[in-house]
Amino acid sequence: MRRREFITVLGGAAAWPVSARAQQPERMRRIGVLMALSEDDPEARVAVAALQQGLDSLGWILGRNLQIEYRFATDPDRVRLLAKDLVGLHPDVIVSRSTPVLRALMRETRTIPIVFTQVVEADRQGIVETLSRPGGNVTGFTPYEASMGTKWLELLKEIAPDVKRVAVLFNPSAAPYADLFLRSIDAAAPSLAINAIAIRLQDPIEIERVIEDFAREQNGGLIVLPDVFTVSHRGAIIASAARHHTPAVYAYRAFAVDGGLLSFGPEPADAFRQAASYVDRILKGANPADLPVQAPVKFPLVINLKAAQMLGLTVPLKLQAGADEVIE
Repeated sequence: MRRREFITVLGGAAAWPVSARAQQPERMRRIGVLMALSEDDPEARVAVAALQQGLDSLGWILGRNLQIEYRFATDPDRVRLLAKDLVGLHPDVIVSRSTPVLRALMRETRTIPIVFTQVVEADRQGIVETLSRPGGNVTGFTPYEASMGTKWLELLKEIAPDVKRVAVLFNPSAAPYADLFLRSIDAAAPSLAINAIAIRLQDPIEIERVIEDFAREQNGGLIVLPDVFTVSHRGAIIASAARHHTPAVYAYRAFAVDGGLLSFGPEPADAFRQAASYVDRILKGANPADLPVQAPVKFPLVINLKAAQMLGLTVPLKLQAGADEVIE
């Protein structure tokens, strides 16, 4: 009897490690997210929701096996401080939005994997070695090719045929890639009988003065390049363009939704959903150096008919029919 009791106890003891392992909580992983947007910006909220939905669908559940550290800032100095702060937390992966944010993070770490979004022509900017083989600790999702500048110019001419002068607005600090767009716009402008002018904005207080000065001459239009400055101050840009009866084409749907005339470009939320797939792969052992930089496959065209009416424009039916969304 004693021998049988001993065997029973021994067998139970052997089972303890298996039982204990089955009851162990999942390993908690941590990712960081840095965006050059204010936390209450609708674009930031949409991006957060898209990223978390994407991660959740892949089995990464907040509070169970995942922690996310979010940081938001629009001021460049603040972005640099938050990049340092986030890297100091030693997350497993960092997700970034925009070129200035990515560069701030790259100054702080060359080892923590970074998945970027909203970075234009990453190879031509020297951020990655090639799009197919990024190298280093950085990969991600690019929203545009420089040739998109030509399409924006063509759309502006189509919706406002009288346009003969086009101001291309951007902040050079926020858009170090602007020259890539400007080259494609300058190349296409003569065939459309348009004179393109680059206008560099350094401060939000310049927005009204610059647009007002440009609008003193007739037949003008605007192309607003995608950068963290123009996105953060889109309300002022849209209002000033409307006030001075200047048709404008924008890169993001948020501009058209907020009252801008027309937008053509990818939806940033889609990039954050895709970023979740790369975060998942990296957390499971993939090397960012081997994950190719991906480009969007959809470029929604959004037209705001109310804005067109206020500008005295009749939107061609063909353009409306080709739009992905028409805002009445």
